[in-house]
Amino acid sequence: MWRLKIADGGNDPYIFSTNNFVGRQIWEFDPDYGTPEERAEVEAARENFLKNRYQVKANSDLIWRMQFLREKNFKQTIAQVKVEDGKEITKENATTAMKRGAHFFSALQASDGHWPAENAGPLFFLPPLVFCLYITGHLDTVLPVEYRKEILHYLYCHQNEDGGWGLHVEGHSTMFCTTFSYICMRILGEGLDGGRDNACARGRKWIHDRGGVTSIPSWGKTWLSILGLFDWSGCNPMPPEFWFFPSFLPMHPGRMFCYCRMVYMPMSYLYGRRFVGPITPLILELRQELFLQPFNEINWKKVRHLCAKEDLYYPHSLIQDLMWDSLYICTEPLLARWPFNKLRQKALEVTMKHIHYEDENTRYITIGCVEKSLCMLACWVENPNGDSFKKHLARTPDYIWIAEDGMKMQTFGSQAWDTSFALQALIACNMTNEIGSTLKKGHEFIKESQVKENPSGDFKRMFRHISKGSWTFSDQDHGWQISDSTAEGLKCCLLLSTMPPEIVGIKMESEQVFDAVNILLSLQVRIIYLPEAISMVVPITKSKNGGLAVWEPAGAPKWLELLNPTEFFADVVLEHEYVECTASSIQALVLFKKLYPGHRTNEIDNFITNAVRFIEDVQIPDGSWYGNWGSCFTYGAWFSLGGLAAAGKTYDSCLAIRKGVEFLLKLQGDDGGWGESWLSCPKEKYIPLEGNRSNLVQTAWALMGLLHSGQAERDPMPLHRAAKLLINSQMEDGDFPQQEVTGVFKKNCMLNYAEYRSIFPLWALSEYVRCVPLP
Repeated sequence: MWRLKIADGGNDPYIFSTNNFVGRQIWEFDPDYGTPEERAEVEAARENFLKNRYQVKANSDLIWRMQFLREKNFKQTIAQVKVEDGKEITKENATTAMKRGAHFFSALQASDGHWPAENAGPLFFLPPLVFCLYITGHLDTVLPVEYRKEILHYLYCHQNEDGGWGLHVEGHSTMFCTTFSYICMRILGEGLDGGRDNACARGRKWIHDRGGVTSIPSWGKTWLSILGLFDWSGCNPMPPEFWFFPSFLPMHPGRMFCYCRMVYMPMSYLYGRRFVGPITPLILELRQELFLQPFNEINWKKVRHLCAKEDLYYPHSLIQDLMWDSLYICTEPLLARWPFNKLRQKALEVTMKHIHYEDENTRYITIGCVEKSLCMLACWVENPNGDSFKKHLARTPDYIWIAEDGMKMQTFGSQAWDTSFALQALIACNMTNEIGSTLKKGHEFIKESQVKENPSGDFKRMFRHISKGSWTFSDQDHGWQISDSTAEGLKCCLLLSTMPPEIVGIKMESEQVFDAVNILLSLQVRIIYLPEAISMVVPITKSKNGGLAVWEPAGAPKWLELLNPTEFFADVVLEHEYVECTASSIQALVLFKKLYPGHRTNEIDNFITNAVRFIEDVQIPDGSWYGNWGSCFTYGAWFSLGGLAAAGKTYDSCLAIRKGVEFLLKLQGDDGGWGESWLSCPKEKYIPLEGNRSNLVQTAWALMGLLHSGQAERDPMPLHRAAKLLINSQMEDGDFPQQEVTGVFKKNCMLNYAEYRSIFPLWALSEYVRCVPLP
């Protein structure tokens, strides 16, 4: 039976940590763990998800929840409440629902103070890990039989009715993920026509019906070339020479969005080496299974630009294709010949130096799961017996997650992000005397998770920004600063500093608070690149529009997005400013000003002024804001209204707030809730859920956005209707049901934040009780 272990570094000599593994969450299979009844309960959850997989496509993250509730012997002792039709919500039943949720949610806290959760959903995360382990010969040791069983269960659970697999669990079938899932099943031992409900045969038919895998997107072409299922001449060039471009060029690597940079770094190394894994009997079989024509008769040059229509979200620009063709026809042949091949060898060395730097500064977690498999493989290609590869293997469990839908690969975890929201929700409940120990443990986790140092060495020359004082999305070992994670972590520490230390713990040291503020201020600064003879990077001017990016300051020319090398993401070449990050930072800095009125006052005032202007400027004429990291306009409205209100704007004084409120109110459903389809994200227009259903997480966002705007003083009826839906939807144990996926990244790929369904309805109810007069 599976068991979740917390803050456990194990005995592997190749793993190391900056804070004794606080926040680490890894799964272990123990054949002797659990009673027969407990095992039956887990198996029933697995089968129930599979049976209902087309109705609710995101799992409820039940396995670890069962474990924690069982270990803590949690039993809900507060009676469930319902608000009958025609009846008003009373203070008593609203408070009762809130307390039920708070006690249940407190029981889910881990021993180190964080709230574990799945952060997954894209179906292209896991297969490359399987491919990497297959190529390197470590598949059996890293993924033994029970792991394979769970991976196959995951693939069966998320196969669409047409036989294919989507880019994410909610999505339509794509060539990219159908091909990856098919190969993954075959590597894990399924036969030609094997798998539950003929999964392999159905997946292969989907591929054949669309002309075979020659039209797989570029990332797929790269991995298939690595596996020996494609030819590198069928890929567009990814020259490693890019990594020593002079810094004054517009296309300098330091100007790129960090994720794009970190994906193409190991890809370019493997491309430059033209690495191909062992051609095993299975690979030869797959060459026959995946194509409609014989493998050795394919004209690889003609398939470079092909992309299946099911996968194509962001078509390549003409300038991108011209650049690729120029590199393919002119540059690459030269670099294969003496003396230019010396330049290629030097480029490979420089690229590997960058890979090792990133690996060391993330404790071999890397920035994310896509990069993890690529960097791990690059290290093996460089030295199969080297310590770098062994350190990568030691950190593989950090990405594995188990739920009732099977085993998947996480983004990189959302421990700090989820916990910062969880603490704010519980603080808002005003139940300090009842849940003080929960708040104290959460407080300690947040303090322990703050990044205490900048990246090592001359980090600017390695294209890195400062990180000291920040919070990552996951744990301290990850090391990558995030603006809104920092803002939300800072808010927690500031709020808890105003509460009794004998209950919630000692407040954070002032210098660490100041470091967090410094991170936020730095991310509104535009970085200007100058010739290397003068300087590498110089932070000179404020962002032109006042917004905040996520990881690094935005500032590169927007036209560089024309060079987007992917086909299924948008806005991946550059770092951009986002309303969520901007609004979150406003709230944190306004609170900071109240508690530390003398620290960098002018800079903070200017920051807030510019940030407010950004939120007002990017509002869409219908009153909405596009949310980039949640679905979608509902998410953007919650953050934006909260940021504007924190800055002192009101419904009466601010047109943007009035328009935002009008936008939300006109979309409230008959049942009092809000429900927005994930399709709003890729289509960039509001699309309601099918059948005008409501989603409780989105209802909570809308309710809190309206509360920020002062709706309680104008007309509380919309608030009462939303709160009634939340109260009546609460389950017997105090939790809320899992519904549609509500997280997103890069406009076209959805993420399941499994803790959202517990956090946000509770938070909204606590704010409702606090702000709305009730009988």
